[in-house]
Amino acid sequence: MGDAYESLTIDVDAHVARVTLVGPGKGNAMGPAFWAELPVAFSALDADPDVRAIVLTGSGRNFSYGLDLAAMGGTLAPVLAEGAMAKPRTEFHTKLKAMQDTITAVADCRTPVIASVHGWCIGGGVDLISAVDVRYASADAKFSVREVKLAMVADVGSLARLPLILSEGHLRELALTGKDIDAARAEKIGLVNDVFPDADASLAAAHATAKEIAANPPLVVRGIKDVLDEQRTAQVSASLRYVAAWNSAFLASKDLTEGITAMFAKRPPQFTGE
Repeated sequence: MGDAYESLTIDVDAHVARVTLVGPGKGNAMGPAFWAELPVAFSALDADPDVRAIVLTGSGRNFSYGLDLAAMGGTLAPVLAEGAMAKPRTEFHTKLKAMQDTITAVADCRTPVIASVHGWCIGGGVDLISAVDVRYASADAKFSVREVKLAMVADVGSLARLPLILSEGHLRELALTGKDIDAARAEKIGLVNDVFPDADASLAAAHATAKEIAANPPLVVRGIKDVLDEQRTAQVSASLRYVAAWNSAFLASKDLTEGITAMFAKRPPQFTGE
């Protein structure tokens, strides 16, 4: 099952599926393959009666660096062009909605998902873990809602789903500063349930919880998810629709070009509000 994908592998054992991000971008960065394949994979897992719980993790030293800007530049380029009119903005809006749907496929999966995070979890990585049911981390995990540092409003899930996970003050601090936080801080503010000594221990804990869930009656487990999700679906959907329209109108800026340029040049950006 896992051989069919470029950006992830899937292993199923005793009613538990493990989905592992494998790139191909550095740090499991989210390129075109990820955005295309993840919803297909989660749809297949959701439809498989033998899979009763899913563990989501990253290969190598990190969970995910987030959006692969180098590989996804073609998505941004048309709307960044000087004087971009309605057509490129509409096309960007369509692509953005599709990217939102990729993360929503995880949130809408009726099979519970437990994330095990080690190393960096940046930007799109936080969007992704905000869509799972339970989050565990290794002691070396670091998290950042970093979009603001690139002159972007996070638009594929963090700002829609984190309000249901974090208290308002903690969420705003993360989103407005773009700061990095360690695993201990993430646990303290409720971003993760528990912290474990290393990646192996975190992954083992995720599998243990997945097995515990898988031992419960599967239709009732789905029912619990369905009832819990009912309280948030409309709120999340409205937020995603709004930010897609907002970014289609306002994403393009000199500051965005500066933010991306500075990141690749490994220098501090100089933002002007243009």
